[in-house]
Amino acid sequence: QVQLVESGGGLVQAGGSLRLSCAASVRTFTDYNMGWFRQTPGKEREFVAAISWSGGVTYYADSVKGRFTISRDNAMNTVYLQMSSLRPEDTAVYYCGADYRGADYRGGRGRLSRPYEYDYWGQGTQVTVSS
Repeated sequence: QVQLVESGGGLVQAGGSLRLSCAASVRTFTDYNMGWFRQTPGKEREFVAAISWSGGVTYYADSVKGRFTISRDNAMNTVYLQMSSLRPEDTAVYYCGADYRGADYRGGRGRLSRPYEYDYWGQGTQVTVSS
């Protein structure tokens, strides 16, 4: 079982920055690829960024590329999302997810951009960007 707890959300002006954290309670954090998604009312959960189990490969949605950076600290069982140059359209509840990579080390952009591939989710943290 994996428990994920996000933190770091809040209210920020357009152009500002925030760093989200997701702490995982898990025996072996490196068994999991990790991803960040976001969701607004009435819309489906949207892929933001993902990172492989080792931290060596990252993927981004086109809408955040160059503004957001995903990273992980495997010693601390934590994944981060550094968000810069925030825009009002970034306003959403942000969720982190854990995808079990399996013995075959499965991953890849196609898989990690699909929310249904993830096995565990956190409770979400609200990010609001004012104009």
